[in-house]
Amino acid sequence: MENRISGTTGLLALIGSPVGHSGSPAMYNYSFQKLGLDYVYVAFDIQVGEVEKAVEAMRLFKMRGCNVTMPDKTEVVKYMDELSTAARMIGAVNTIVNDDGRLTGYITDGEGFVNNLRDHGIEIAGKKITVAGGGGAATAIQVQCALDGAREITIFNIKDAFFERTLETAEKIRGARPECCVNVYDIADNAKMKEEIASSDIFANATIVGMKPMEKESVVKDVSAFRKGLVVCDAVYNPKETKLLRDAKNAGCVCISGEGMLLWQGAAAFKLYTGLDMPVQEVRERFFSLI
Repeated sequence: MENRISGTTGLLALIGSPVGHSGSPAMYNYSFQKLGLDYVYVAFDIQVGEVEKAVEAMRLFKMRGCNVTMPDKTEVVKYMDELSTAARMIGAVNTIVNDDGRLTGYITDGEGFVNNLRDHGIEIAGKKITVAGGGGAATAIQVQCALDGAREITIFNIKDAFFERTLETAEKIRGARPECCVNVYDIADNAKMKEEIASSDIFANATIVGMKPMEKESVVKDVSAFRKGLVVCDAVYNPKETKLLRDAKNAGCVCISGEGMLLWQGAAAFKLYTGLDMPVQEVRERFFSLI
């Protein structure tokens, strides 16, 4: 890498905490080198209380942009000059683009989900999707699916203190796309979940259920909900094949792992930074093994 850094090299970074485990620097730097772009990508451990200074530094150092991970995604919204439609609806940002000092915040998680479907030959337009979860990734999926033309979205979330936020997301979607039917239910209602999955084209898990150390668990308790041809997606990518996907595969479902969403949300950010397409196939072969 040292051989290609010069006085004109542009800087991009990941901010959040922790970031030491992230594969983003390797993926982006490989892509820059592959396309002959004069950029370098690093990671900075930034706590929530340091976000304002980090954004100031972006302007000061004329950085081209930043990816943002937890716990900073909602805090950075305060310091953006402009937000994409999805970022405004969700209230979170995972990609910042610096155009001559003007910072625009985007959220590419949902775009990564939709493009991962498309990569498997599946379009969201006109489809019904049931989504388990009401957190950041789940909200991004729900909003982007609505913006991309989903016919109906059913959301299941834990009925706790944050359930109201899920109801608010549903209202935002109805406001932005009145033609999209949106319903919200308690995730503990297994009978209702089975019923909704039965009438869905796509089911997506966007909870942490199935992630290590919960790899023996699935958000779908009644596997009879699965059927041949149903598309089942998991936002979890560690383990690469979750219990949800194993159960779905045994029932003849079309299964899509979380690694693809991770890859395609990175590709969406890469396009925002550079205006070019990430060399997805090469990145897939080098850094991802299951997709």
